[in-house]
Amino acid sequence: MAPSKLFSVMFMLTFVTTMILMNVMIVRGDKTWCVAKSEATTKQLIDALNYACGPVAGADYEPIQLTGSCYNPNTLQSHASYAFNSYYQIKKQANGTCDFAGSANVVSIDPRNK
Repeated sequence: MAPSKLFSVMFMLTFVTTMILMNVMIVRGDKTWCVAKSEATTKQLIDALNYACGPVAGADYEPIQLTGSCYNPNTLQSHASYAFNSYYQIKKQANGTCDFAGSANVVSIDPRNK
């Protein structure tokens, strides 16, 4: 095989391998969740919950309704965390989608395991 052709083949193999590895790293990523801050005020949480579950944001709030699967524990903190995380996951964990006027933060430990 001619040296220029060999170089082209090696370059393409390296390029394809690099792209595959980058894709695996991006797709796998680190799993994170958005939860309500424990120091957030009731007003902050209610305002942020209303936004997250509103028509513009579109978080899934059905599971935290009275008959929903995630209604319990029935606390503002846990309901807000559920809605915040729903929004955060819908937005593909994009930067800035877990703030809610300072009432939420990103965690790397699954809150269901606490």
